[in-house]
Amino acid sequence: MHNPLVSILIPFKNTEAYLTDCLESILKQTYTNWELIIVDDHSIDNSYNIVNEFAKNDSRITLLKNSRYGIIEALKLAFSKSKGECITRMDSDDLMRPKKLEILVGNLLSHGKQHIAIGLVNYFSTDGIKSGYKSYEVWLNTLIKTGTNYSEIYKECVIPSPCWMVYREDLLACDAFNPKRYPEDYDLAFRFYKQDINCIPCNTILHDWRDYDTRTSRTHIHYAENHFIDLKLNYFLELDYNSNKTLVVWGAGNKGKKVAKTLINKNIPFEWICDNPKKIGKDIYGKILKPFIYLEQIKNTQSIITVANKTAQKDIKDYLNTLNLKSIDDYVFFC
Repeated sequence: MHNPLVSILIPFKNTEAYLTDCLESILKQTYTNWELIIVDDHSIDNSYNIVNEFAKNDSRITLLKNSRYGIIEALKLAFSKSKGECITRMDSDDLMRPKKLEILVGNLLSHGKQHIAIGLVNYFSTDGIKSGYKSYEVWLNTLIKTGTNYSEIYKECVIPSPCWMVYREDLLACDAFNPKRYPEDYDLAFRFYKQDINCIPCNTILHDWRDYDTRTSRTHIHYAENHFIDLKLNYFLELDYNSNKTLVVWGAGNKGKKVAKTLINKNIPFEWICDNPKKIGKDIYGKILKPFIYLEQIKNTQSIITVANKTAQKDIKDYLNTLNLKSIDDYVFFC
């Protein structure tokens, strides 16, 4: 059986409390033909020394220092020094399940190029998992089990950032870590989608994803919701917007307003509907908001749905299904 070299890329910064557990979980992998390229992004704690001790004892580990700043630059450096036929990313505060690499490699070998191997994830925390993260875990794992991740790509990031593996040439076709766009994991997921890199279904938990208050995704401005909306809308207009249909924006909350304002600035025509009686009939940005029932008067629509309430989302999706409308082609959820 072919056993390709797997390059594991890890950027780290001030994660001394978690690095030992992370690295030990890699050393315990049942698949052993790997190299670890791990990059220190200007840590000021004892992180570098911890990794250095591991590197001294295992020649598969290469420790580097980021001469620039930020996670994207660290990933670019790691990738530039990697030699593996298969590439995966790992976070320095997380844990690999023992068969993670074995299963990801096996799935890639079975399906071949133009595929991305992914696995189920499990959030864990010493303080308990917040409801939002648990909801994301359940939603993401449901998609992973069927490999239908891209069907909801405009909702949230559909590829678990520390639990994927692709062939090097496929990552290069997606321009790897070169674009400096945040959030970088979500941007890469869109580029996998753009290049038709198909998701391989998986029913096994492969990755333990640590949550804590100072995690970068919780604290850094690059991961604020306004960046998500810009990213989603830019890719939607590039990849899936159908100018032959009437574009309809659902919802007039903060997200709906941001989408509407951006569309107006880009001179893209659309209709705007909501269910808030205080806003229906009002002029916002020069657009008159109409009730949801107005949708029945419009033929051949494509909708951007910015309604955040989960119950309302389910009702909306049930309604769209009764009309035989299809995700992406006819509607996208932006939250």
